[in-house]
Amino acid sequence: MSDTGSGQEPRQTGREPVFMLPAVVTALGGIMLAIHLATTLVLDNVGLYQLTLWFGFVPARLLIPDQIPGGFLPLIWTPFSHAFLHANWEHVIFNTLWLVIFATPVARRYGAIPTLVIFLLTSAAGAVAFAATTLPSVQVLIGASGGVAGLTGAAMRFIFQPVLVGTDPDTGQRVLLGRHLASLREVFTNPRSRNFSLIWIVLNAAVPLVPALIGQDIQIAWQAHLGGFVVGLLLPPLFERNWQHE
Repeated sequence: MSDTGSGQEPRQTGREPVFMLPAVVTALGGIMLAIHLATTLVLDNVGLYQLTLWFGFVPARLLIPDQIPGGFLPLIWTPFSHAFLHANWEHVIFNTLWLVIFATPVARRYGAIPTLVIFLLTSAAGAVAFAATTLPSVQVLIGASGGVAGLTGAAMRFIFQPVLVGTDPDTGQRVLLGRHLASLREVFTNPRSRNFSLIWIVLNAAVPLVPALIGQDIQIAWQAHLGGFVVGLLLPPLFERNWQHE
């Protein structure tokens, strides 16, 4: 498989193992699992608190920097670094599995660097959405959910679309170009991508109502999910390349 950053799915040569993952997906998942394992084995509660404080995203730094260690400075890296920290094993395992499912088609279509860019930008977008809905309270965002949601949004642009047949610009031969990149309108007129997207958006938007229904609070950063997903929907055209298709 290709990691060249091309805009369409490359042609495959030979047979590959069924469970082979793109290197960037394996690396991202491995890093998240390794960090959580290391923090579990090495850090005590004080160390975990310091790690979360310096690498989790704390929007309140914008308003009360003098009351939080580090002041404004961690806002440079924490919109991204929060994605590599997780609250518990269930949290990191769920995010890793979701990453594998939706980052894999994105990585196979665009390559390693665009996949990493989408993950980091949508993690930051999730952090912005979290800040916009939690300030002025002091809350901390950790977890890869925003970035994984962004890769899910990016995948919605093509995984349910038809495969294109085109002409190789060098040889003139007919080739499979990969799946059509849907416009936003096509995403919401295709029944499968529309239903998946709407169900996903509604479920996340409904999270704030859950405490009123069950009588207890739940720690789900639904804002990060929505922010990441929406920005992920917008990014794929930046990484497409042009083909002559029929």
